[in-house]
Amino acid sequence: MSKRIYVGNLSFSSTEDRVRAVFAEFGEVTAVRMINDRETGRFRGFAFVEMSSDAAADAAIAGLDGRNVDGRQLRVNEAQEKPQGGGPGPRRG
Repeated sequence: MSKRIYVGNLSFSSTEDRVRAVFAEFGEVTAVRMINDRETGRFRGFAFVEMSSDAAADAAIAGLDGRNVDGRQLRVNEAQEKPQGGGPGPRRG
């Protein structure tokens, strides 16, 4: 069973390979999703990492939350699922 991890406060120059290498210290990384701005395409400074096991994910969270990577203090925690449906759509009128 894999677990998704939220990684915030990444350096804007971070790459998928760099994030994968940092998390690989704690176990197998199955996916890295770097989040880009929809309009500009620029990296927004956060990502989601999927680890191959809950134990690896928990170890990564414990080992990396607050750690300085590339000059930035990371915020690392278990990703929360986005609620589906949300609120009302755009107002028309």
